[in-house]
Amino acid sequence: MALAKYVDKLPTIPTLKPTDRVEGADYYKIVISQFKEKLHRDLPPTTVWGFAGRYPGPIIDVMKNQWISIQWLNELPPEHLLPIDTTVHGAEPSVPSVRTVIHVHGSVVQPESDGYPDAWYTKDYKVVGPMFTRKVYDYPNQQPAATLWYHAHAIGITRLNVYAGLAGIYIIRNPALDYLQLPKDAYDMPLLIQDRTFNEDGSLYYPSQTDPPNPYVNPSVLSDYFAENILVNGKVWPYLEVEPRKYRFRIINGSNSRFYNMKLSSNQPFYQIGTDQGFLESPVVTPVILLAPAERAEVIIDFSGHRGEHIVITNDAASPYPRGGPVDPDTTGQIMQFRVTKKLKSRDNSIIPYHLTPIDPLSVKDAVLERDITLDRMEDEYGRALLLLDKRRWHDPIEIKPEVGTIEIWKFINLANSTHPIHIHLVRFLVLDRQPFDVDHYQATGEIMTTGPAVPPELNERGWKDTVRANPGELTRIIIKFVPYTGLYPWHCHILEHEDHEMMLPYEVIY
Repeated sequence: MALAKYVDKLPTIPTLKPTDRVEGADYYKIVISQFKEKLHRDLPPTTVWGFAGRYPGPIIDVMKNQWISIQWLNELPPEHLLPIDTTVHGAEPSVPSVRTVIHVHGSVVQPESDGYPDAWYTKDYKVVGPMFTRKVYDYPNQQPAATLWYHAHAIGITRLNVYAGLAGIYIIRNPALDYLQLPKDAYDMPLLIQDRTFNEDGSLYYPSQTDPPNPYVNPSVLSDYFAENILVNGKVWPYLEVEPRKYRFRIINGSNSRFYNMKLSSNQPFYQIGTDQGFLESPVVTPVILLAPAERAEVIIDFSGHRGEHIVITNDAASPYPRGGPVDPDTTGQIMQFRVTKKLKSRDNSIIPYHLTPIDPLSVKDAVLERDITLDRMEDEYGRALLLLDKRRWHDPIEIKPEVGTIEIWKFINLANSTHPIHIHLVRFLVLDRQPFDVDHYQATGEIMTTGPAVPPELNERGWKDTVRANPGELTRIIIKFVPYTGLYPWHCHILEHEDHEMMLPYEVIY
């Protein structure tokens, strides 16, 4: 069910205030619940899940080094909004269908506050997962200013919980960087992009299977799911009225599977100033921005020369990316609209600075190990696509155990037919390069035969990252320093359908 575009205003997502102050830290008690939300002018209110009574969840806005504590209270109903596939590991019939745990994506926290997939719990903590450790999560925010986001992360049902609405925005700011004179206050706003399909009654549609699943009924439900309508900040194809001046947008791809290759219909550039884990060294002027699920881009758009125009953010990313079918330019080929129709309230004193922040690279010669990691496409016992990391499953013994403080290079060998956005909890990393190789030769011999030179990342990908696009038929190398904590953390593909169906592994940082 595709809906009319640009009939609803872009929602302004409120900022959440602390509930209390405990032992010198701001304390938040955030209720996770079910309610109805009007997502489009022509839809009846949709039953969704959300945080603090809204979808998307409110913005958690903190300063660098500001310690906060959050109790994520599960007050969800006993039945799930969406169909549960009980053949998926962690979602068996013996496990409660409604359960959650929250991960602040990109946060640097102790493992017990990370939102480990097995650390789920039900309403009132009546049933808890095998790794449940605490009710209150601590976030020290001792990391650079960046746009993060928070979302559900329970094993086996992450795709369903996020699709139901469990996602929100988390911003870390650093007042010491105010001298950069970037657009701020009302001219600094997040854009959380997701896709959804609706039934005629306004309810969320998500594919279901028979139990046990029949691959001939719906073979793709655990491979990828691409919905029909694009939402930004919880509204379907919204518009935003802007002044003819510079704005800063914090763009988050919060979709389950869909990539976005974004351009402006006015043919003007984006000035990209940041990526997943904070600022780039200098702004990058680019006509296009590609974001895989979970990636972020901070950009400045200058509307000053476009008074009276209507400008659309377009999308031409294939689904699945990059070898799938083309998007429909009249529907999923559009994301949102800017209307440069507001009067300029005051002089625009913001600037696009030449330099943002130094990025001290990690040295390849300091790496203690280079790991070769395959990204594999297989079939499960029902004939469905099964995407794996190194041909391993979640419950297999842990093989990756880096020592705290050491530097490693991870080389992703993508043998599958699509791009996988790989997210590693706790750490930030730099992309070193990508290099094409002969997939057939590797599968026949186990030897890597490259077919072209190693190519460094694009200019707007040369900042600190926590999610990297590993393209098919390429070797993607990243360099990581494992600091500051020890313990158990997951790493996984951030296509949520892949993550739920075994494309996730634990790793352990040791002394």
